[in-house]
Amino acid sequence: MTAAAHILRVGSALPDPPFELRDGGAPAGFDVEFTRAVAQVLGLEWSLVPYRGADFNGIFDALADGEFDCIASGTTVTPQRRARADFCAPYLVSGQSLAVDTSRHPGVRGVDDLGGLTVGVQHGNTSQPIVERLVAEGRAGAIRVYAYDRIGQALDDLSSGGCDAVMKLAPVLTWLVRDRPHVEVVERGISREEIAVAVRTGDHALRERIESAQRTLAADGTLDRLRSTWLGVGETDGR
Repeated sequence: MTAAAHILRVGSALPDPPFELRDGGAPAGFDVEFTRAVAQVLGLEWSLVPYRGADFNGIFDALADGEFDCIASGTTVTPQRRARADFCAPYLVSGQSLAVDTSRHPGVRGVDDLGGLTVGVQHGNTSQPIVERLVAEGRAGAIRVYAYDRIGQALDDLSSGGCDAVMKLAPVLTWLVRDRPHVEVVERGISREEIAVAVRTGDHALRERIESAQRTLAADGTLDRLRSTWLGVGETDGR
């Protein structure tokens, strides 16, 4: 952390609503409000540092290189990511979901209906290994991997035929399809994933400070309020 400046620099891959987005140019979303509250509890200024890589996993390289102090970007904890960063206690439990254009594929209601179909995912997203496994098992026809910032194209392709389904974390996919005619989230709970803030490997001091602030925000109701406001849930957390 930039102790001299007393700033908490938060790395985030925008847009990924409802976790992070821009509202009239200003950053907004669950992770934005959550980390602002963490910084306030810790007596620090808050700064958002956008990550613009095509592969989400590159955000961990940027963290290691000191571009920011922590990552808060709807980030799922995985064994591979634990090898590259230290994670705080999870603040949310969620899972992958599946969206289709129901006018093109009215019979697709979940992963059991993907035989012969192409599923779109973002590069480095935790949906990618799930779909790769479905393809390997013959339960899906193919995978199409989009650059992380091309999620809009993936959703457009649902209707144009560039892909047949898109898999992504449920709160995000639900938000992204809400204004798209005929595009619906047809299945949720495909996986169980813990979402948490990441810090540089070995930065135990910052991890413990963020976890302490997180406990404070859980105790005073701030976390539940933010979950309800941005994610539509109140009790789905990692306590």
